[in-house]
Amino acid sequence: MLAVLKKEINAFFASPTGYLVIGLFLVVNGLFLWVFKGEYNILDSGFANLEPFFTLAPWVFLFLIPAITMKSFSEEIKQGTLELLITKPLTTVELVLGKYLGAIVLILLAILPTLLYIVAIWYLMSPGGNLDSGVILGSYFGLVFLGACYAAIGIFASILSPNQIVSFILAIFLCFIAYFAFEALATLNIFGSGTFGVEELGLNAHYESISRGIIDTRDVIYFLSFIFLFLALTSFILNKKKQS
Repeated sequence: MLAVLKKEINAFFASPTGYLVIGLFLVVNGLFLWVFKGEYNILDSGFANLEPFFTLAPWVFLFLIPAITMKSFSEEIKQGTLELLITKPLTTVELVLGKYLGAIVLILLAILPTLLYIVAIWYLMSPGGNLDSGVILGSYFGLVFLGACYAAIGIFASILSPNQIVSFILAIFLCFIAYFAFEALATLNIFGSGTFGVEELGLNAHYESISRGIIDTRDVIYFLSFIFLFLALTSFILNKKKQS
């Protein structure tokens, strides 16, 4: 698994992909938060907090993470190297986890520089340093979990097609459904007004919950179960390819 992880990281940074993804994430967020006028601009909001960043980041991740993961298995299938990987002394789980953790490392490297936003907010606040550290910490945990869920979807999409563009579009679609669709479905009230909340099936509800600064075990279990589901599906399809 570590060999696959190292290979993935080297592949990201041996080409412009890794630098481009990290750069785009920082530039897009930076422009919306500090330069462009609008609802996400922190300087115009009148409140020195990072809520605009944590509202915007899921949208940026919606496109960038599928770009990271789209070639994970698609490229191997297209180039015929997947068969070579399968013959290596690696289990299916190790191969999938190696690919997945490679994407996670890149996501964490993209998020890390945004900690400078906390420093900026610290000096913008009046009185200075009056930060709600619990909310910020919870929001970062939520963002990491959300990125991990998007990455699991992206890895799954990449095993379905040898075409990277198809994998990219499919991953965006699935990420959009997982994050936004259930909340939109809940507003239609087609399930009645019972205790069952259909929005709880989506990523958005749990992301917002953990972003309040309260790390609820139910949210953590949901995120881990979501990741496990898509990685398990990826492993299942990879096993089918092994047998064929």
